[in-house]
Amino acid sequence: MSFGLCVAVIGAAGFKLTTYGDAIADKTGMGGTWIGLVLIATVTSLPELAAGVTAVAVALLPDIAVGDALGSCVYNLLILAIMDLFKRGPPVLAEARQEHVLSAGFGILLLGGAALGLIAAASGDTRLVGHVGFATPTLVLFYLVAIRTLYRYQEREVKSFTEREPDRFPDLTLRQIGVRYAIAALFVVVAGMALPFVSERISAVMGWNQSFTGTLFTAMSTSLPELVVTLSCLRIGAIDLAVGNILGSNLFNMLILAIDDLFYAPGPLLGAVSPLHLVSAVTAMTMTGVLIAGVFFRSNQRVLRRTSWTSLLLFILFAINTWLIYRPGGH
Repeated sequence: MSFGLCVAVIGAAGFKLTTYGDAIADKTGMGGTWIGLVLIATVTSLPELAAGVTAVAVALLPDIAVGDALGSCVYNLLILAIMDLFKRGPPVLAEARQEHVLSAGFGILLLGGAALGLIAAASGDTRLVGHVGFATPTLVLFYLVAIRTLYRYQEREVKSFTEREPDRFPDLTLRQIGVRYAIAALFVVVAGMALPFVSERISAVMGWNQSFTGTLFTAMSTSLPELVVTLSCLRIGAIDLAVGNILGSNLFNMLILAIDDLFYAPGPLLGAVSPLHLVSAVTAMTMTGVLIAGVFFRSNQRVLRRTSWTSLLLFILFAINTWLIYRPGGH
């Protein structure tokens, strides 16, 4: 019942969040891509941050934290495939702007940094200063460079783009819309942060191991805000807002890994977890590559009239990732 209540709150507040987020994009002229990439993605990723910090600082469960961050990236990309099942007309990636390729490329860069950190940790001590591993400053630097580059690119695009979307809230000022956006965001964050604790009780009853729980169940729970908000974007036709939210959330998830490392006192975080998390990192990189190909190819063809080829590949990669983590003998 608690799980359903959290989902219901996120669903109602998530629809308002996307509506007012899209209105902010219209009034500021920044476009749905940037608003989804930063403003909405940060809000929907706060449950991952809360779950990760709690796991490493209070419960001392590093596998839960790392599995949640990397598993959420895989789940987020799966959401794009789920969108195709609900969308009529051309597939999602056929209508997404090609500027998403830039943020997707940075996503692969950050995921690659995390993967290299896991590989290095498996072969020796990766301590940099105190208990912090060398991967942490690398991920922070990559994230800051990504946000700065994406902002400058969006700023340049705005200057060269003269046509603006019609204002759907002419009677409301930007400040009034911002207040309503903040209220909706608060409900999403509170309900989203409660989800990991609810899912932890469920997984304890089911007797699932930490790697599986962190990568699949906890990650699924903390990714529910992204799912609900993204489907709300689809409902109002804000495709770029939805794709930007997914890619921005994945960028922020890699920053969360760095933050988790700062809070994990026993030593470098990536050195204290199972190397099995490398599977999720590589899968997320591969799925992002599929997204890039889909945005460039822009195929209108659907498989069995239900989904696109790119979405079908995303479903298959997700299934492979799940099997590799939970297969018999997996640790």
